[in-house]
Amino acid sequence: MTLFPGRCLLLLAAMTLLGPGFPPGDLQAQTTRLEPVPAASPRRAPTAETQKERMNAWTVGLAGGLIEGAPLRLAAEMARVVDDGPNLHVLPIVTRGATENLNSLLYLRGIDTAIINSDAMEEYKNQGPQLRRQISYILNLFPSELHIFVRPEIQSLQDLAGKKVNFNTQGTAAAYSGPLIFSRLGINAEQTFIPHQVALEQMRKGEMAAVVFITSKPVDAFVRGRFEPGFKFLSVPYDSKFEDYYLPAVLEAGEYPGLIKPGERVSTIAVPTALVAFNWRPQTNRYRRVARFVDTLFSRIDRLQAPGFDPKWKSINLAATVPGLDRFPAAQHWLDRQASAPRALQ
Repeated sequence: MTLFPGRCLLLLAAMTLLGPGFPPGDLQAQTTRLEPVPAASPRRAPTAETQKERMNAWTVGLAGGLIEGAPLRLAAEMARVVDDGPNLHVLPIVTRGATENLNSLLYLRGIDTAIINSDAMEEYKNQGPQLRRQISYILNLFPSELHIFVRPEIQSLQDLAGKKVNFNTQGTAAAYSGPLIFSRLGINAEQTFIPHQVALEQMRKGEMAAVVFITSKPVDAFVRGRFEPGFKFLSVPYDSKFEDYYLPAVLEAGEYPGLIKPGERVSTIAVPTALVAFNWRPQTNRYRRVARFVDTLFSRIDRLQAPGFDPKWKSINLAATVPGLDRFPAAQHWLDRQASAPRALQ
């Protein structure tokens, strides 16, 4: 399998964060079962080795994303809410982005869970069902809507062929998913990967035909920005070519009052951002760690929906599915228990 450029730097950075106890290894090393942690004698002060074992016994590594991105912020908020001292400690990790976190989950020791974009699995498409057996989803966190924002002279997706289109900087959702979506649409544009703020200024000058954002709506750049008449979002119909990873979505006038007329809606697609786990065998310590994390997170989801946390938590549905993946067994068991609880009380 070919790693993305800079993947070695990602592994070295994660080694620094996780310490010498988690050297990089292959998939077989990732799945090695941990031995049970021995109980310390109550009459003796714990040794350094025992203290290290206690600290690691219920620690869950969570690959978050870029330090400025929403996925890492959500990871940090989850860690804050589920923290239970020595009984559960979630360790959010800064990475090169949610689009590369799947590699971290598969090949980096110490990573039990990750936040990924659903179409990151396209890189492993040639593995077929094997990948589905290795990865399962815990939670559909939020959708990242596709925004194709164009100049006045662009009237259709086909008009972007051969034109300059910006997909933001490498490591972002737009930089990975955008070209993949354009390929499925059959649009061969001149792709650029510069900061969107710079690209929007180039659009105003006529030097750039379009920018592609893939993030949760509403996007502040479009809400607060001032654009000449004719600047607009292009519609992207949802059809069978997007069913494997994507969901249908719309952009509405209430979200972008300066760019969409009242009563109008712009059809588009969304990339699910999901919390996923490695499929540890149920009898292993690593599975039990993730299962405890799932139970605690689901039981405390109302805390994340309270003021002081990211507003995205308020729209999260624990039962929502993720295209292309099966649910982590402990997550499904929690949902099944909740579904049967009312009947048991009758």
